[in-house]
Amino acid sequence: MYILKNHYFQPKEQSCAPRNLEFKLQRSSSSELLNSLSTESKEPKSEHRRSLIFRLNYSASDTNDRNRVKSRLKKFITRRPSLKTLQEKGLIKDQVFGSHLHLVCEHENSTVPLFVKRCIEAVEKRGLNVDGIYRVSGNLATIQKLRFVVNQEEKLNLDDSQWEDIHVVTGALKMFFRELPEPLFPYCFFEQFLEAIKNSDNNTRVKSIRRLVQELPRPNRDTMKILFEHLKKIAAKESVNLMSPQSLGIVFGPTLLRPEMETGNMAVHMLYQNQIVELMLSEYNKIFSSEED
Repeated sequence: MYILKNHYFQPKEQSCAPRNLEFKLQRSSSSELLNSLSTESKEPKSEHRRSLIFRLNYSASDTNDRNRVKSRLKKFITRRPSLKTLQEKGLIKDQVFGSHLHLVCEHENSTVPLFVKRCIEAVEKRGLNVDGIYRVSGNLATIQKLRFVVNQEEKLNLDDSQWEDIHVVTGALKMFFRELPEPLFPYCFFEQFLEAIKNSDNNTRVKSIRRLVQELPRPNRDTMKILFEHLKKIAAKESVNLMSPQSLGIVFGPTLLRPEMETGNMAVHMLYQNQIVELMLSEYNKIFSSEED
């Protein structure tokens, strides 16, 4: 302590903390620093390793699950019953709409589908005098409902109130013929019918078409005969229902007779299709008569 003019001065004590820190840093060897750094870097590496192991285990588990699913599906497919077995047990019923004509007839043990007969009976019972019969469209949703019922149930009552609109019945009948995989006039006969209708002599046309009709498969010929007989009755009421043979030809031509592959001659084909139906209605007795000329 120093005295200067009655003032006392005492030197401040220097903190030893910096010196201690410096001493510690000086005493720390390079190996200790490396150890501390390696300790800090080990933690992320271990976390990464655990994450990788988890992903590998999950991937292996996922692969096993997929293999088990494939194995079960394979067993199911090999053990599943055939379509014929399901049909024999009544679990799957043969479709009416969208099936080949001869298959429907074989299933029903007939040469004319029962649905076609029932529709014709219903129309002749309450639709011969209806304006625009077969030309006017019925409610599509109701037609689809009728289609579903026909495909799923064997019993069908077209006198039921839900089928009260006769245009629904005619719409369903046209849909049946439109959805045939092969039309009522088979594809292989299309060009022959077109060549027949092109003949300028009416008698020659009638004889040619009659010959072609007789060559058709039995289901096609019998179904065609009952349908055209029905349409002939419709045309006979032309003064009331306004459906002439020409009008019916326009409605049914493209539905009953169409080429397997559409070409650029669609408009020309449609004209001939209509004319064939019109001629077969006008000359029904000559074309479908069982008597030979």
